[in-house]
Amino acid sequence: MEKCKVIAITNQKGGVGKTTTTVNLGVGLAAAGKKVLLVDADPQGSLTVSLGVKNPDALDVSLSSLMQSLMEDERLSGNAIIKHKEGVDLLPSNIELSGIETGLFNVMSREYVLKNAIEGMKQNYDYILIDCMPSLGMMTINALVAADSVIIPSQPNFLSTKGLNLLLRSISKIKRQINPRLRIDGILLTMVDNRTNNAKTIISSLRSTVGENIRVFHSEIPFSVRAAECSLYGESIFSHDRSGRVAAAYAALTKEVTLIEERAKNRSGSDRVR
Repeated sequence: MEKCKVIAITNQKGGVGKTTTTVNLGVGLAAAGKKVLLVDADPQGSLTVSLGVKNPDALDVSLSSLMQSLMEDERLSGNAIIKHKEGVDLLPSNIELSGIETGLFNVMSREYVLKNAIEGMKQNYDYILIDCMPSLGMMTINALVAADSVIIPSQPNFLSTKGLNLLLRSISKIKRQINPRLRIDGILLTMVDNRTNNAKTIISSLRSTVGENIRVFHSEIPFSVRAAECSLYGESIFSHDRSGRVAAAYAALTKEVTLIEERAKNRSGSDRVR
């Protein structure tokens, strides 16, 4: 297995499509032949529910158990990984993770607990995608320390784009102080309704300003009721509405993400040759 890439999918604003993006990008990568682990780093367990686990709080082993065992220097009993029918693996979450986040403040090297928790799993995967909680708290910091890169889903509206500066400053601070290899793969526009002038104006402004320094993905995820239905069935948009616009958009995003990684590997290879 070549080097595994860890991507944190994050935005401190809720309801911007982080979980939907994690599921569909993950399944898209799996369909392209990649081995993929999805990590639910949100105590609400939205990713876990979206992949068909109806009662996450009933799970015996989850991400919180794994992190707790590391914090207490104990061996974890049981396997937390759940296999999904669409070819991705899931490291699930539940409400117990909220207690773990509080407990992190009293732990040495608290920013590295999630990184250490998934370190041994990286040899089994090409990609690990971390679905972050809607905050800039300790769990999100853990995710950014564990990650190689970040994808930022954002709706094209004023409130969503207004919060981008705070998130970008936080990512920059973590890059400077803790994780120098961290980079931003791009901003992903989600729930896009191009029929409104407001959305068109914000998208144009974002691409012309932020886009000068940070990639704004060419792929835009359209607003769709069909996409919102997927979590009820525990499946991706590729199973639920394969021929729809959202599936086509996530397929295009998958190609963009793999192209970013291929270019990074080519640059790394050429640097070694020099």
